[in-house]
Amino acid sequence: MHSNRCHCDLFRGASLLVVLMLASAALMFAQSQMPVKKVGTVKSITPEALTIAADGGGEFTAQFGSSTRIRSIEPGEKDLSKAVSLQAGDIQVGDRVIVKALVQPESNVATAADILAMKKSDIAARDQQVMREWQHGVGGLVKAVDPATRTVTISSLSSATKDINVVLLPNATLRRYAPGSIRFDDAKPSTLEEIHPGDQLRARGTRSADGTEFTAQEIVTGAFRNLSGVLSAVDPASGTLTFQDLATKKTVSVVLNKDSQLKKVPEMLAQRLATRLKGGAQQGQATATSQPPVRPASGEGATRNAGGGDLQQMLARLPSAGISDLQKGDAVLIVATQESSTTKPTVITLLSGVEPILSASPNGGGASLLTPWTLSSAPE
Repeated sequence: MHSNRCHCDLFRGASLLVVLMLASAALMFAQSQMPVKKVGTVKSITPEALTIAADGGGEFTAQFGSSTRIRSIEPGEKDLSKAVSLQAGDIQVGDRVIVKALVQPESNVATAADILAMKKSDIAARDQQVMREWQHGVGGLVKAVDPATRTVTISSLSSATKDINVVLLPNATLRRYAPGSIRFDDAKPSTLEEIHPGDQLRARGTRSADGTEFTAQEIVTGAFRNLSGVLSAVDPASGTLTFQDLATKKTVSVVLNKDSQLKKVPEMLAQRLATRLKGGAQQGQATATSQPPVRPASGEGATRNAGGGDLQQMLARLPSAGISDLQKGDAVLIVATQESSTTKPTVITLLSGVEPILSASPNGGGASLLTPWTLSSAPE
């Protein structure tokens, strides 16, 4: 009897030891699976796995498992409770995904635990909407910043009132261009404290009925140079332009690159802009700015429409030019990056054919007609 009890005790002890060993092995296996998170664009997909081009570079392949959770969410939505279930077969090449997976180091196999997808069609629709909002936004030179009311006052000749109070929403996104860069992708998260008078500002959001106030969802700012003058030298080989800036009376050399935007203003449009600069067309503009923009078929069409529409949209419709279209003696308005001790200012936007504008503002005030985003449909 005593012997049987001993055997039972030994059996229970051995069983407990086996359970503990199995639990320990399972824990060690779970710990050996390294959790990873990858964000990128779907490059290929099979019934067993998907491969993404990761934002940080390289590719990452994650297998579908029996417990893989797949959901879809609208672009820009931050509330994950609004994500909806999705089947693996609904994911397409080009979709954006956030993949959480477990990787087994020995086999380098990743099993997706969670996949959050944004459909490429939804992203395209969102991008088009955002572009329209930038197109119908405001831009100009910063005159004052009031942190207490989260208001930035800008001067803009595309507004009937010239001065616009840009009021930032509590959740507004603020970005600032990197020094020397003209690419929107290089803009970094910013704060209201980084904005100073003289900066360029572009905002998207909602304009008030009278045009004096703009409620901003997103703004992008930067320290740029507004320049104007008559070209004294054009060097196509180096992409360099030289002129005397009307505001500072100093000789300035600027360089063009592949991102520089050049436009030639038709004479009739230049005359109208000169009149606007003098303040003689403000009443007519106030009426016209409430009308939906009309896209002319050519630069001449833009001339016929110069009395109305948003100034930035009018200039955007002009045909592009190149450095070969510029000659010594041409009048130009330029927005450029700030120069440094080692680099010349880089042209962001340039308007030629602006002799009437320079005549209307011989001290360089006409340069304020331009912002870094005047000639593009949205910040880039």
